[in-house]
Amino acid sequence: MTDHVQIKDAQVLTAMTHPLRRRLLTLLKVDGPAMASTLADRTGQAVGNVSHHLRVLGAAGLIEEAPELARDRRERWWRRTSSSVSWSTRDFAGDENAEVVARAARSIDLDAQFSLLSTWEQAPPQERERWPDGPFATSSWMRLDDVELAELATELNAVIRRWGDRKVPDDGRERGTVLIFAHGVPGQP
Repeated sequence: MTDHVQIKDAQVLTAMTHPLRRRLLTLLKVDGPAMASTLADRTGQAVGNVSHHLRVLGAAGLIEEAPELARDRRERWWRRTSSSVSWSTRDFAGDENAEVVARAARSIDLDAQFSLLSTWEQAPPQERERWPDGPFATSSWMRLDDVELAELATELNAVIRRWGDRKVPDDGRERGTVLIFAHGVPGQP
């Protein structure tokens, strides 16, 4: 598995933009390799539907089969091909259809991120009590040029990947899944 892939193909971006496929990619990231039946249980979808979407993700090169995990020829395991993916709308400039896909993918990302944030804000007290210190929000106005903003993004992504790709310690502490997202965009206060 590679650490990171920069998507520059609109067909690959289209493949990962579907809501169920995004969720399957997330489950394979968080829980590791899995079979379609396990992923169907986790998503509440039919095994055939999950299998179809896994094949689409596989054809796009975002996941691959993991035959070494199968106990017999009937089992078909899947794993991600990279721990993280990203794309830039700039990479799709000049191709009107690809630009539409990139904008849609960004919009779907934002909707998903803010939906998860909203869900956390509405979490029951017992869930919020499990996480008394960690959840955070941060924002900061800065004066930067494009090169400096790109440098900041590189540094932030490196920290996020270091934590996201680390081997989780086997120290008896209970850990849950956490989404970290940040955006740095030009704007006016």
